[in-house]
Amino acid sequence: MPREHSAGGIILENGEVFLILVKNLEGKEVWTFPKGRIEPGETAEAAAVREVSEETGFDCEIVSELYKAEYSFVRNGVLTDKDVRWFMMRRSGGDGFPKTPDEIIDLRWCPLAEAEQLLSYLSDLAILELLKSYKVSKYDRP
Repeated sequence: MPREHSAGGIILENGEVFLILVKNLEGKEVWTFPKGRIEPGETAEAAAVREVSEETGFDCEIVSELYKAEYSFVRNGVLTDKDVRWFMMRRSGGDGFPKTPDEIIDLRWCPLAEAEQLLSYLSDLAILELLKSYKVSKYDRP
């Protein structure tokens, strides 16, 4: 069975989390956190920083590792196992304009309670539960 490895980042500031709106494999629009595949020879950390930059337009630095999700999905009739390493990030620059505008439908800052209503992936909801216990000020921009 094929296996994919991805990495992504969670940006949390002033009690709000940054979400992106993308189309899933079925073509349905879903709110989620920025992430993408780890390229050959790339570390999970480097992939997370790159993907967040591409999908949000923000330069970020990793604060800590947060969560590892593992699940299976079907792409083109083939069952695929996937793992995603998630990192807490802090913005350090950027303009907020995605470098991959063809992939990103919309983006927004969202209070945690509102994010809970928008997110649908089980792993995203698990991350949200972890965020509720984090000290928000630790991740705010200087």
